[in-house]
Amino acid sequence: MMARELRAQLSASRGGWRLYVVVRGSVEPWLEHCFGPGDRLLTFTERARALTALGFVQAPAAEWEWTEFSTDPADPASPVWLLASVLVRSRQEAAA
Repeated sequence: MMARELRAQLSASRGGWRLYVVVRGSVEPWLEHCFGPGDRLLTFTERARALTALGFVQAPAAEWEWTEFSTDPADPASPVWLLASVLVRSRQEAAA
């Protein structure tokens, strides 16, 4: 049986980075890891450790995709916020 893939997202919208795993159709809160305040980009290792702490691993051949969103689309000089995402699998399913 193939492991189910979910999408993990990394957002820097509230004064710090937050990583969460999107579980569509669930009434439970999504699993998340907050990195605390700061504006530097997180390393691959920091992201991988956070995924592991949440019980997930990056899916084989999956790569992080980065997108920026303007806080005011009408103003090209407005600040942007970043959103990154990657496909993940449960550590238990990936090990099976």
